[in-house]
Amino acid sequence: MPEEGHSLPYVANLSILFKEVPLPERAAAAREAGFTDVEYWWPFDTAVPARDEVDGFVRSIGRAGVRLRGLNFYAGDMPAGERGLVSWIGREAEFADSLVVALGIAERTGCRSFNALYGNRLDGEDPAKQDDLARAHLDKAADAAARIGAQLVLEPLSGADRYPLKTAADAVAVLDDLGRENVRLLADLYHLAVNGDDLDALVTVHTPRIGHVQIADAPGRHQPGTGELDIDGYLAKLQNAGFDGFVGIEYVPEPDTLTSLDWLPITRRGRA
Repeated sequence: MPEEGHSLPYVANLSILFKEVPLPERAAAAREAGFTDVEYWWPFDTAVPARDEVDGFVRSIGRAGVRLRGLNFYAGDMPAGERGLVSWIGREAEFADSLVVALGIAERTGCRSFNALYGNRLDGEDPAKQDDLARAHLDKAADAAARIGAQLVLEPLSGADRYPLKTAADAVAVLDDLGRENVRLLADLYHLAVNGDDLDALVTVHTPRIGHVQIADAPGRHQPGTGELDIDGYLAKLQNAGFDGFVGIEYVPEPDTLTSLDWLPITRRGRA
């Protein structure tokens, strides 16, 4: 896929790219491949990792000379299907602990964007009560983020039937209810397309609400050019409509990360 229709900066998501090496080595691998900016899902197994785990993570970024642009809050057991604690009644302490850890990492790395996965609907719980908890959690996290000039982003997801945010409009409704300037939409073009959302409407209606964009081709969730999405075209439209943030590369690489990056010239992988 020719990559020439926009000038938005890219961020390598190192929870899904460069998995050929252990997570502590991925920042260095990304830098060697030309990237200067990276993002991660929650890079630990628990909401409260050991101090040496956090220190090792921060050191890996510093040694590689890359900038941490985005970090997820702890989202539970993702391989088991959990998708965030923001609305999960009974796990409030884990969310609060994750927030403290994330802010500590931000102080040491300069990260200023946090993905707050909303959480699945729970059997036996009133969805309205889950939404009330989500509102309280997002308010608290938004206050904390604002103190360091950071944003939260809310992401619609595909492939998770119990996850209630599936379209851009679903997430924007939460943003409207919350009314916080620093809580914005994470527009993952893959998830939105798979869920049948209108990407042209995303551009024309929701661009002012977008705080971050992520990409993968659809179907398949592999690199651009393997599916049917005009990813470069949509990124150009988003930029023309006023989006000037980062684009996270968040696809499953085929057959391996370095080969999968052939679509992206090395001159477009980093910034001074």
